[in-house]
Amino acid sequence: MRRTRVACAARGAVAAVLAGGARYGPRDLLLTCSTSESYALLFKLLCSPGDQVLVPRPSYPLFEWLTRLEGVEAVPYALHYAGGWQIDLGELRQRLGPRTRAVVVVNPNNPTGNYLSAGELAELAAVCGRRVALIGDEVFHEYGWTDQPQVRIAEASQALTFHLGGLSKLVGLPQLKLGWIGVAGPAALRRAALRRLELIADNYLSVGAPVQLAAPRLLALGELVQQQLRARVRANRDWLVQHLRESGAPISLLEAAGGWSGVLRIPAPRGEEALALDLLDREQLVVHPGYFFDLGSGSHLVVSLIVPPEVLRAGVAAIERELARG
Repeated sequence: MRRTRVACAARGAVAAVLAGGARYGPRDLLLTCSTSESYALLFKLLCSPGDQVLVPRPSYPLFEWLTRLEGVEAVPYALHYAGGWQIDLGELRQRLGPRTRAVVVVNPNNPTGNYLSAGELAELAAVCGRRVALIGDEVFHEYGWTDQPQVRIAEASQALTFHLGGLSKLVGLPQLKLGWIGVAGPAALRRAALRRLELIADNYLSVGAPVQLAAPRLLALGELVQQQLRARVRANRDWLVQHLRESGAPISLLEAAGGWSGVLRIPAPRGEEALALDLLDREQLVVHPGYFFDLGSGSHLVVSLIVPPEVLRAGVAAIERELARG
């Protein structure tokens, strides 16, 4: 084990910002170079080739590739929208099989912006028990649109749980490659998982010393960055809600509670992809068609809420012009 002084200081700094260190101590954390690498290490830890991991749909279009690269099958479970997004817990239970090794949740989900409810988390913990691990990607957790506290994955104490985070979102520094895995749950399972994760990580040595050395200072500045990002995202969403209410445009913004994205439901007789390409060609506007995220029935565009306000307003005007063309 290569537990250097720099790595220990970095782990201590991460532990201090995760719920005030109440859930994780430095020894409960493993440093990685990114959330994607965190997933890869966890799939190596938990799965053999041909095993299965349950992943949310809709969500960020990364799980299929990360699982495939590890020889693991991604099995989707549904999130349904009815004035808000909810996990289809019945379908999730049906998807569990003898080769299921983990359930992945994104809290809040990307791009739908829904946090886990306390009831959903309790149900997930009960479903997983001691047989199936629970992986919680919480990179956007600090970016709620109200000050209401939200549950964290570590509260599912009866299951072996893995919290994923990183500098990319927490401090707004995607190019400084540092992520982490926090391990919680029953003591024996937690200790065994940490030993094995350390062994896997030591064979890659992917985390650079400079970013570990800088981590305590960067994390100390993180709250200032988060305040600025939260203020911009909340103001942009508030403007978007009011504008769509007053404009009469055939666009609706789906309800959500956090994250950096807005999901627009739109009429698109020509199809989402054609509309997105026309916006790029005619308006020089980049948006994501909903099928990128498996958003399902209906037509959707996913827009960024972290852009400057004037960019968002110009972009929405461009979407409205394009929709008016039919």
